[in-house]
Amino acid sequence: MQKKMTIFTPTYNRAYILTKLYDSLCGQTVKDFEWLIVDDGSEDNTKELVDTWIKDDIIDIRYYRQKNGGKQRAHNLGVSKSEGKLFVCVDSDDYILPEFVEKHLQCIEKYEDNQKVGGIISLQGHEDGSPMGTYFPKNLNVTTLTKLYGKMRFKGDATIVHYTDILRKYPFHVAKGEKFIGEGYVYYQIDQTYELAVLPQILMIKEYLPDGYTKNVRKLTKDNPKSYMLLKRQSVKYASTWKEKIIHSILYDVGCIMAKKNAVTNTQYKLLAILTYLPAVLAWLIFYKNA
Repeated sequence: MQKKMTIFTPTYNRAYILTKLYDSLCGQTVKDFEWLIVDDGSEDNTKELVDTWIKDDIIDIRYYRQKNGGKQRAHNLGVSKSEGKLFVCVDSDDYILPEFVEKHLQCIEKYEDNQKVGGIISLQGHEDGSPMGTYFPKNLNVTTLTKLYGKMRFKGDATIVHYTDILRKYPFHVAKGEKFIGEGYVYYQIDQTYELAVLPQILMIKEYLPDGYTKNVRKLTKDNPKSYMLLKRQSVKYASTWKEKIIHSILYDVGCIMAKKNAVTNTQYKLLAILTYLPAVLAWLIFYKNA
């Protein structure tokens, strides 16, 4: 029988912290999920640790290992191997509260007959119970990421759960020789067709570690310029206001500078790319050149 949810965790040399996430999974009030781990070429004892948990047989665990290729390639593998109806990424430095699975399943059940709803968005928080940013607007039932982060001015991180079948239509593209592209690359493509049911509760606790993506965002950008250029070109296309288009166009130009690509010939917004080029040069010199 198909599991109702796949909880996917990409990991790289995180054996020292994975137990906290494992314990939170074992403590779920509803166990109708699988934990799918993709090991991105770890050199620590991750496999041995996971093997002991598989033998304990407390929760359903499946483990895959790939050559080090970055989180997005691990995500693509996870989606392809998923046996759950819903799919959610929970990073190795995060953990979830006991009702995480139960609350998300209850939320999506309300919209099973609504073909427009493709998933759920819920809040992430700190250990003290405060949100990772702002709360959702009151009385909001469904939304798109574009509206939520744009017109509604929501800030911070959120947990996004999608139907697995939808995610299979939108794999991450990562440029050859690179290992990272922002999650918005996939999420905002899905956003053009589907909405997200809103679950206004903190159900995941996030902890940013020094070796994580978020702490090294500028270096990641510099190390993956072609992917960043692609992401920001898409962001210009999907931006809901001209202010957002201008900001993303500046960042698109930054990506082109770092990737040594012609900003004008690689975008449909050629005039905008020209107008934002000088600010992009300044941004590159100040924030990215020495990252």
